[in-house]
Amino acid sequence: MHRRRFVVVGVIVLLAALVSAPWVAVEVAAHGHVHQPGDAPEADVVIVLGTQVVSGQPGDRLAGRLQTAAALVRDGRAHRVLVSGDGHGLSGDEPAAMTDYLVARGVDRSAVTADPYGLDTYDSCARAHQVYGIDRALIVTQPYHLARAVTLCRHLGVDAEGVYAACDGCSSATLAREHVRDFFAAGKAVWDLVRKRPPAVTSPAGLAVRRNRPH
Repeated sequence: MHRRRFVVVGVIVLLAALVSAPWVAVEVAAHGHVHQPGDAPEADVVIVLGTQVVSGQPGDRLAGRLQTAAALVRDGRAHRVLVSGDGHGLSGDEPAAMTDYLVARGVDRSAVTADPYGLDTYDSCARAHQVYGIDRALIVTQPYHLARAVTLCRHLGVDAEGVYAACDGCSSATLAREHVRDFFAAGKAVWDLVRKRPPAVTSPAGLAVRRNRPH
């Protein structure tokens, strides 16, 4: 009986370690490359990762990212912004909403580039380097997402430094859900890097065949 219990506990511990390994790898890879907005280094470009818009307006998470990006531009820590998201998503055109939000907060429209085919974090990072020629950038998103974003970008050719974005209107339940989601998303991120997955769309205008969006 004791031996069986020991085996069961051992299996549980092993499974937990296997499930956690990608998340740990992502966190370790991003260590030393994440910053509070006031401590962020300078870079020519700040990348803002898209997420849900509501009735054409950025939701709480996206608004927090955009507010942080606008502050980085105002402070002279960045000069251009790449807004990267799904331009044809069910919730609306993310990059268009992001661009308008930044312009309304004082960012020159000519300083904003919209990538409508940043279908997930991996694609946003890959396209930032491959399509838009970005080699170094700040990348802005919430803490639960930042390590994965930094790790992906750094492995895909962008010397990225992460900057924490707030989420003032987010509930505790929302943040807890996103933390859990990102824990498991780390496994997919590592797998995408290992197999060197190409982005779903590889041209600026989206002329390449668009594959099914990975989940």
